[in-house]
Amino acid sequence: MKNPKKILIIIQRSNGDVFLSSHLINSLFKYYNSPKIDLLVNDDTLQVAKLLPNINLIHEFSYIKKNESRWQQEKNLFKKIFRKYDLSINLTSSDRSVIYSLVSGRFSISAIEKNNIKSWWKKLLLQNYYYFELNNHILINNSEPLKCLKIEHENVCESPLVSKNIMLQVKSKLVNLGVNEFLIFHPSAQYNYKIYPTILRNQLLKRLSSLGIPIIVTGGSSKVDLRIKKEIPEKENIYNFIGKTSLEECFALSKLSLAYIGMDTLNMHVAASYDKTIFAIFGPTNINMWSPWSNKLKRATKNNKPTQTYHNITIFQSSYPCEICGLVGCGNNHGMNEISYSMQPEEVFLEVSRWYENKLRA
Repeated sequence: MKNPKKILIIIQRSNGDVFLSSHLINSLFKYYNSPKIDLLVNDDTLQVAKLLPNINLIHEFSYIKKNESRWQQEKNLFKKIFRKYDLSINLTSSDRSVIYSLVSGRFSISAIEKNNIKSWWKKLLLQNYYYFELNNHILINNSEPLKCLKIEHENVCESPLVSKNIMLQVKSKLVNLGVNEFLIFHPSAQYNYKIYPTILRNQLLKRLSSLGIPIIVTGGSSKVDLRIKKEIPEKENIYNFIGKTSLEECFALSKLSLAYIGMDTLNMHVAASYDKTIFAIFGPTNINMWSPWSNKLKRATKNNKPTQTYHNITIFQSSYPCEICGLVGCGNNHGMNEISYSMQPEEVFLEVSRWYENKLRA
């Protein structure tokens, strides 16, 4: 297509989906000579969207807004986006997001489900589409629109931009604490089914503390984060930063750290983009789709082995007697699950300990 001046990208999923759209956004921005790129995201991912580069405007949608009805919210959104864009790209396959793509863009591209007979109308109405593959990494799925547009590219997990002021503030805070080299421990996640159970998490933290290196525990200000904050064990070399830093400051800490230890969540992907050593604990999540992307290897994991290492990334996941389903936790209920309870803290600690001892000897 001819150079679009205005582009809308629709990402109505999680924080990780939004962050891992950076490569698509930057590629479009460069190829089409700095068009205005707007986003449509869910309101619980807005803070991540605000830190993406090359974004002109962000539309948000809320599933739990109380001050207006769903119908009123849809109506207001349609007024803002209706035929306002030369190109619309939808990275999610839901009916609602496909409709947003169709009404907003003169040329529309969308992900659709591969084996869903109900997708017939999407194939009929969209100018172009691609299949959202459950066995593809999310970075690859998010880059498929570039293929549709015949834009050559190389898949990269792009690092977030952190302002100089934020970097200076974070460095100053670390100096005041007497912290030089440190590990990041990130215990929370956007969804409960991804969070390591309290008793196992605290066992792991106490073992990690025995290494002697400072450990900075990061997290936001959600109810879940603040509950976890109260549960973190008090140790001389454990610094509990939960609720004390902005998202951008968390990114700065990740950039300055030696390694990331923690959940399968946004901060894990950010650490991977900075090429940090990673020890990631997975619950019942599809690791083919969500494992940390290695820019050095130009790939993520190649298989579904429960525990594995590639480049400087180690994934921990218990074996489980079920097939990857793409639902939000076992039973599709967002809750705790036997997979998370099966991952033993000692297994994680031994891998971290071996890495740290080798680093000290190097």
